[in-house]
Amino acid sequence: MENKKIPLICVVGPTASGKTRLGIELAKKYNGEIVSADSMQIYKGISIASAVATKNEMQGIPHHLLEFLEIDDAFSVADYVNLAKEKIIEIYSRGKQPILVGGTGLYVNSLVDGISFAEQKGDKKVLDELKKELECYGAEYMLNKLKEIDPETAKKLHPNNERRILRALEVYKTTGKTMTKQNELSKMGESLFDTVMIGITYNDREKLYDRINLRVDKMLENSLLEEAKTTLSLKNGVGAAQAIGHKELRKYLKGEVTLEEAVETLKRETRRYAKRQLTWFRRREDINWVFADTEDVLEKASEIIDRRRHI
Repeated sequence: MENKKIPLICVVGPTASGKTRLGIELAKKYNGEIVSADSMQIYKGISIASAVATKNEMQGIPHHLLEFLEIDDAFSVADYVNLAKEKIIEIYSRGKQPILVGGTGLYVNSLVDGISFAEQKGDKKVLDELKKELECYGAEYMLNKLKEIDPETAKKLHPNNERRILRALEVYKTTGKTMTKQNELSKMGESLFDTVMIGITYNDREKLYDRINLRVDKMLENSLLEEAKTTLSLKNGVGAAQAIGHKELRKYLKGEVTLEEAVETLKRETRRYAKRQLTWFRRREDINWVFADTEDVLEKASEIIDRRRHI
């Protein structure tokens, strides 16, 4: 492919905004295939909570990097970038248009910005010890422990994000370098891609929140509770156990709260997650925003793509 950059369409935005549907419509229009950029859709067995498109919804469009990991497997951003890069190159080599679709901002940024990661070794024995410590003392204690060695990383993390807290502690114990230092050693190189970034949002935030609430109700109708039982035995912060939709229902399944309380918590946490996603993506100046409550998103996105280049 010489030095020519690969044209990449990228569809991002908050959960429940309509990314999946737009990605599929664009794939139909531009002879494309979809590569997922979602940190939960990579796991098997949690398709309801992670909102993986059904076969009918896919409309025959090939989707990649979905449901290929076991629910307790570890997976890093560097792992994702390597796999996604390979898949996009392979799609393009077959004369198809690669379309990246997802709401995990760290995955998207790391891939499209050409970040090469400093080696961050893992050690299962160290991680197992940290998990035992987490179980004994709780997430707040572990986050305070991280603050002492890496305040920069710690201030970015919520106590609920147990996986990343443990990962930061594991990296330090294994390499002797903090996650902050490791990230400094990671370099932003030249991207392989000529990317058109499309972001979906809503002028009226309440309309997005209504969609989120309805999606949660539909997930429950589609046996989300049964699915959540499959990750009940997993430790917090491990693989699919961190999926929104499972961790909130764990308290109900353990008899600690009522179903109504668990569902309300789930809706609230999903709305908060959507806000965090919007905050993350709004830092990117290259995103072309389309407004799903006031515009025809396919028509608007197609105009943006066609204006940028001929595909």
